[in-house]
Amino acid sequence: MVPPGYVYIMASRKNGTIYIGVTSDLPKRVWQHREGMIEGFTKRYGCKLLVWFDCFESIHDARQLEVRMKKWNRAWKINRIEEHNPEWNDLSETLN
Repeated sequence: MVPPGYVYIMASRKNGTIYIGVTSDLPKRVWQHREGMIEGFTKRYGCKLLVWFDCFESIHDARQLEVRMKKWNRAWKINRIEEHNPEWNDLSETLN
């Protein structure tokens, strides 16, 4: 059985630095980013707000979208966020 997948965007603040990732356990991954448990980009730039995510039946499907989104220009990424979260609120509380 293939695990479900999530594509997500973390941000440092509204219109700030953004990071696109993929995971099979979104609540755990968001917690890791917020606590600085993952070395690299999100820790270095303070991307601690979950501002967008989408769920897929398989991690493979999620990975395909992540790869495409990383090639998008910044305006397209911001548009994706603001379609459903215009204030860039932290959506991590909606996960529980």
